[in-house]
Amino acid sequence: MASMAAGSCISFKPYNPCLPFHPPKRTVSNFTIRSIASPIRPSPPVVVPLPDIDTSIPPTHVAWTSIRQDRWEGQLSVQGQLPRWLNGTYLRNGPGVWNIGNYNFRHLFDGYATIVKLHFEDGRLIAGHRQIESNAYKAAMKNQKVCYREFSEVPKTDNFLAYVGELANLFSGVSLTDNANTGVVKLGDSRVVCLTETQKGSIIINPSTLETIGKFEYSDSLGGLIHSAHPIVTDSEFLTLLPDLLNPGYLVVRMEPGSNERKVIGRVNCKGGPAPGWVHSFPVTENYVVVPEMPLRYCAQNLLRAEPTPLYKFEWRPESKAFMHVMCKASGSIVASVEVPLFITFHFINAYEERDEKGRITAVIADCCEHNANPLILDRLRLHNLRRFSLKHALPDARVGRFRIPLDGSGHGKLEAALDPDEHGRGMDMCSFNPAYLGKKYRYAYACGAKRPCNFPNTLTKIDLVKKKAKNWYESGAIPSEPFFVARPGATEEDDGVVISMVSGKNGEGYALLLDGSTFEEIARAKFPYGLPYGLHGCWIPKN
Repeated sequence: MASMAAGSCISFKPYNPCLPFHPPKRTVSNFTIRSIASPIRPSPPVVVPLPDIDTSIPPTHVAWTSIRQDRWEGQLSVQGQLPRWLNGTYLRNGPGVWNIGNYNFRHLFDGYATIVKLHFEDGRLIAGHRQIESNAYKAAMKNQKVCYREFSEVPKTDNFLAYVGELANLFSGVSLTDNANTGVVKLGDSRVVCLTETQKGSIIINPSTLETIGKFEYSDSLGGLIHSAHPIVTDSEFLTLLPDLLNPGYLVVRMEPGSNERKVIGRVNCKGGPAPGWVHSFPVTENYVVVPEMPLRYCAQNLLRAEPTPLYKFEWRPESKAFMHVMCKASGSIVASVEVPLFITFHFINAYEERDEKGRITAVIADCCEHNANPLILDRLRLHNLRRFSLKHALPDARVGRFRIPLDGSGHGKLEAALDPDEHGRGMDMCSFNPAYLGKKYRYAYACGAKRPCNFPNTLTKIDLVKKKAKNWYESGAIPSEPFFVARPGATEEDDGVVISMVSGKNGEGYALLLDGSTFEEIARAKFPYGLPYGLHGCWIPKN
């Protein structure tokens, strides 16, 4: 990197992004105080009376219904025109089975993993799905009961001694689930891995047949039981966070393509609370890893309970405050640890570095789907609530939360809405963007928004972070899953590509939907011969 002036007209030092930049001190007369941690204001009250239920959605929506068969594959008839350049496979992972016999699971995140594929080639579309054959799924099918600890489900024990034995298995990790129902990634060496929050729930699949190949076994000795469900994966590296529940903090680790060994970049110690905050996801920039510390923290007491609390394995600790930490990728040094307003997010969108006129990094900007610091969102995802449709269980408000983390040694950062949340119906989750802009300044994001009244995100939205506007797709009664952006090969515009979503329809059908990444208009859809349950996250595997 070229040498740059470090604030002096006679002394020049090489610019190092892993050292904090301290701007020159100004006189008191030039000093301006700005609000850096304004409290979150509640949404204005609803004035127009609303019906008690969302009448556009039937009482037993296919989105929350277990898939009827464990596998299927076939060619789909396409309405519209598939782009000829779209050649490859889109995979979507997520819970697809929420019952064992007559026993129904409690929570959306409990369901056994179902991997769905859309294979595009020369204008044709081959689709299919298959259950991921985790030990948890196979044991449940064999014994017709829950045998591992899922998100809210725990194995039922017959007596106190059996319960004590089950607790021992929890501490050793034996009873934790390997139900890899959250995400799917293609590693730099082309292995395809399905993931969840337990480290043992890392399972390799064949992206063509969807067959379960086996466990992804980490070869290092870092230990631990959990990790972020959303690692940062590129062709050159795999980055993730390992929460430390005993000595509250996070290890930031890297894994090279072709390797199963994670190597430590550095460690972040928590600044608040008796346990680390939940880290379902995290963002990176070109030079830094951003480590969030939410006040929604892991809770050992809740982990030990036989019946779940409203916050499951977490507890809401607002008194412990919220923080954002920034670590240099190259050195592992911490360049910023700032307090920020309270927040709750499942999913970070992207992050980038803010520079001054001399090219020095002065701050990190990190965007996320932020739920207005309302932990109620977790309990709203109980299947019982999702299937009821009462506005007493309406979808809590959410926004695109934008953090500004200064690198000048300040102790506080900002969190504000990146645009008016009404642009996307005050619903915001399940996001994607053009992966060529990972860690870089970007303009567009794609996510699930809301057309209210609703109790779950029911639109697809394209966010323009420059114009602060949104374009929205909506179909009455439909529940779309994550909109996934695939760039056109050779594209020079950020939004030149298609957006893929799998939709659970009002009348029990399921279909693949393709929207133009620029206009956000529908260009094609293809109906499955059966209903699709709601799914979570996907990845794109281009044709070789």
